[in-house]
Amino acid sequence: MKLFYRYLRQKRRSLLAVCGAFLIFFVTFLLYRLPLGAVAYPILLCALLGAVFMARDFCRVRMRHETLQNIRNLSDLTDDIFLRTDGIEEEDYQTILRLLREEQIEFQNMLNRKYSDMVDYYTVWAHQIKTPIASMRLNLQNEDSVLARTLFADLFRIEQYVEMVLMFLRLGSESTDYVFREHDLDGIVRQAVKKYADEFIVRRLKLNYEPCEAVVVTDDKWLSFVIGQVLSNALKYTPRQKEGSPAEGCISIYMEPGKKLCIRDTGIGIAPEDLPRIFEKGYTG
Repeated sequence: MKLFYRYLRQKRRSLLAVCGAFLIFFVTFLLYRLPLGAVAYPILLCALLGAVFMARDFCRVRMRHETLQNIRNLSDLTDDIFLRTDGIEEEDYQTILRLLREEQIEFQNMLNRKYSDMVDYYTVWAHQIKTPIASMRLNLQNEDSVLARTLFADLFRIEQYVEMVLMFLRLGSESTDYVFREHDLDGIVRQAVKKYADEFIVRRLKLNYEPCEAVVVTDDKWLSFVIGQVLSNALKYTPRQKEGSPAEGCISIYMEPGKKLCIRDTGIGIAPEDLPRIFEKGYTG
């Protein structure tokens, strides 16, 4: 019914013109004092024919409307989806749509090429930067001093940032390397904790780990990366403990009811006003 009202609004000028013509005929017949039947019969006949024509035209409009609604849900537009044109204006509109579609495809191809070039560049950069990092790590292995341990910690953070770049590039890739299967959650968590063992020692932070005893269906590489990022933030924002300090910094890993993995720290926390925005990309409190 809503579509029919919209159709009547669209045809209101034509309807007003027909009503005006009927009124002219009626006034003309009235002025010449002709019998009422002589004007009523042709008006009724014309109204009947007009109603039949309007009904057929409305059915055609409704079918085209439903077809266009289905086209809106298509992810890819091709020349096959364009409807048969019934007028010059519709032909012009379809020509404009084809031109816009061609421009959109060309623009999208250009963006894809630029993105592909950027991914290739940063992928090469990330792999090349690993060479000096490995060299620095080898040079520091024979050193055992406060400075060497500090440099080791800084080097570890650099490696993590390089890994973040690689993971970010893979996220936007059309070809993913996800392998989903059952994994022991404790094995993945322990692997992530082991990577940050030196950070726990340097910062003198305590780890409370309760076995999860759960099996999850996941990609172990990506889940390990996510857990590592949470641990990295927990370590970063939990103050380093000084020798003899009564306070004890702690990071706890355990399973909450409902099979929820919880990583909790005794750090500075998140300001209440920042909580609504913590999932915004690039936001830092």
